[in-house]
Amino acid sequence: MAWLAIRLLAGADHAEALSDALIEAGALSVTCDDADAGTAAEAPQFGEPGVDAPRVWPRNILTALVPADADAGSIVAAAAGACGLPPPAYATAPVEDADWVRTTQAQFQPIRVVENLWIVPSWCEPPDPAAVNISIDPGLAFGTGSHPTTLLMLRWLARTLKGGETLLDYGCGSGILAIVAARLGARDVIGVDIDPQAIIAANDNAAKNRVAARFFTPDANPDRTAEIVVANILANPLVVLAPLITARCARRVALSGVLESQAEQVMGAYSAHFQLEVSDREDGWVLITGVRR
Repeated sequence: MAWLAIRLLAGADHAEALSDALIEAGALSVTCDDADAGTAAEAPQFGEPGVDAPRVWPRNILTALVPADADAGSIVAAAAGACGLPPPAYATAPVEDADWVRTTQAQFQPIRVVENLWIVPSWCEPPDPAAVNISIDPGLAFGTGSHPTTLLMLRWLARTLKGGETLLDYGCGSGILAIVAARLGARDVIGVDIDPQAIIAANDNAAKNRVAARFFTPDANPDRTAEIVVANILANPLVVLAPLITARCARRVALSGVLESQAEQVMGAYSAHFQLEVSDREDGWVLITGVRR
């Protein structure tokens, strides 16, 4: 079945209401994108706990997906009328039906972390069978190895772990960091996440990769400590969780999910207990690492 995409511009005051109205008028789905993406006016958003980030941008492109034979003009007019707005200008484009599973899979290819470490989706052959190949598929938990914050941490693990270390991954998501640590020789690896779905995904990924890493919600394993603690979260929760992460770390800490502009704030939350440095950078993100004072 073919589809039709309707694209229109909406300001911040009307984007959410207009999105809902488009659904009510017959759209199957509506996506909202920054109309200024890729320009100096782009407004990145990061959903950090404790930070009231806007849900829309100053200028938004709404894309409504409707059946190919739908009357786009009537749908747009009805949605605008429901919001008390005059019908806006819009454009349409055909969207051919596709094998969406294959289309999604094509977006995820093997990722070379370092020379002998690869993250490989299950539907791909390992480019280097002799390397350490970690099988992680995109799912409901964060962490496929493609995001700069994850790559920063994976590179650090690859150059830091010597074997035999105990490690705690706080905010484990898919479990990718803990699983890689276990494959690189860490002897006792635990992951913690507040999302029960992440715990399920991480345990499944550990089983798929045949490692002994274990994953829990914080209340199920409240007093766990480790020689190394890694946390790939975001700046604000890293600051909020600094006392807890510090208490669980015996020797070395690595913190990711931090923009360059946030590094000083995050380091300030840990500097009383760790000798810290920005040890790596990628696409505006930094990795902060530290050793116990």
